[in-house]
Parts: sequence; structure tokens; C-alpha cells
Amino acid sequence: MIDALGGGLITLGKYSQELLGLMKNTFKGVLTPPFRVRDTIQQFYFIANQSVFIIIVCVSFAAVVTIIESSFHMKIVIQNDSLVPGFAAMLILRELGSVVMALLLTSRVGAGIAAEVGTMKITEQIDALKMLGLDPVRFIVVPRFIASVAAGFVLAIIANLVCLFFAMLVSTMKLGSSFGAFITAMNAFVGFQDLVFAGIKGAVFGAVIPLFSCFYGFRCRAGAEGVGLATTNSVVATSVAIIVLDFVLTYVFSYMY
Repeated sequence: MIDALGGGLITLGKYSQELLGLMKNTFKGVLTPPFRVRDTIQQFYFIANQSVFIIIVCVSFAAVVTIIESSFHMKIVIQNDSLVPGFAAMLILRELGSVVMALLLTSRVGAGIAAEVGTMKITEQIDALKMLGLDPVRFIVVPRFIASVAAGFVLAIIANLVCLFFAMLVSTMKLGSSFGAFITAMNAFVGFQDLVFAGIKGAVFGAVIPLFSCFYGFRCRAGAEGVGLATTNSVVATSVAIIVLDFVLTYVFSYMY
């Protein structure tokens, strides 16, 4: 057992060192030329434009469930659901919208990037880039990183606004509240800074996705099984990282409200 634990710690340390090295090279590539603007725009289209529909659909249902469940439990506890719009708006802006968006983006974009990079690895395309004198990190990771950060910010804002809109609709139909009453209650609990913090969370979550996906893609083993394992590991690791970062950012932002 001790040997297994020691081996696990050594492996974890090795993985952490490699991941930190990838992050360092990625940040260096972001700040230094040449900049691959065309590739970045293409990746932004792939991440943002092709993900926005599924995100809107999912956060809309999340808003409906939030309102209905909050109303049900508040009626049980305090026999009044007049505070539901305010609490729901706070939950949506501070947690629900950005986290749901990021997890959806992980399952769609993160898996795709890991599979793509893993296929490039086992077909020796990455080795070919090195032979041509091209840095794989700058060529592959940096455009996806920049596009994912920008897309994460934009999609987080869209997800939160759509989530609030559907929460307002459900409050009107389910609770008998008016749009004005919902906005008044929302203003009592949240402010514009909450939307800004939600966007920052989205950008941070967006930064995590290509880093972990490319990391596992670069470590992909030969064969279809290797690509599948790299994809699975990247989605799991990214999801865990998003949850942990959400806790850290929420804790930090709690001192700024």
C-alpha cells in the first residue's frame, strides 16, 4: 500500500510538473509573436458559435428548475415564496450560469480538442511539426487557449443573461410575479459586479479546458483505446478543476461584494 501511495505521488508530481511546463509555454506563446490570428478566429467560431445553442437550451431548463424548486421549498419552510426571484438571481449569477456553461463546454469542446490532439500525436503529426521547426504548443495550444478564454467570457455572459430571462418568465407564470417585481427583487440581492464576476469565472474556466485537453492529448498512447482514454481523462480532470476553481473564485469574490 505504501509503495502504491508513493508511486501515485511520484506520478502526480511528474504530471503536475509537465502541466505547469505546458502552462508556462502557453502563456509565453500568448504574449510573444508570431500570433496565429486566423487559427484563433477559427477556434473561437468552433468554441463559441457552435456551442451557444446547446448552452442556451440547458441553462434555460436549469433556470426553470431553480425557480420551481426554490418556490416549493420556501413555501414549506416559511410559507412564502416572495424572496424566490432574489435568491434565484443570486444563485444564477454567482454559481449556476457560469458553472453549467463551463461543464457543457468541457464535454463538447474539451473532448473534441483532446481527441484531435491525441490523433495528431499517434499519427506523428506533432513530431512532423517539430521536424519543421514549429513549436507544437504555439501551433496547437495557443490559438485554442486564446479562443477558449474569450469564448468562455462571452458564453458566460450569455448563459447568465438567458438564465435570468427564463427565471423571470417562470416567476411570472409560476409565482404570479411581474417583470418589474422580479427586477426589483433581483436588484436587492445582486448587482452589475456579479455579472462581471460571472464573466471572469467563464474566462478562467475557458482557460482550463484547452490546457487539460492538450495536456492529455500530447500524452495520448497509440491506438483507438489511447485516444478514448485521453479524451475521458481530459474531461474528468477539467471538470474537477472547474469545480475546484469555482470554489476558489467564489471565496475570493466573497470579499468584494
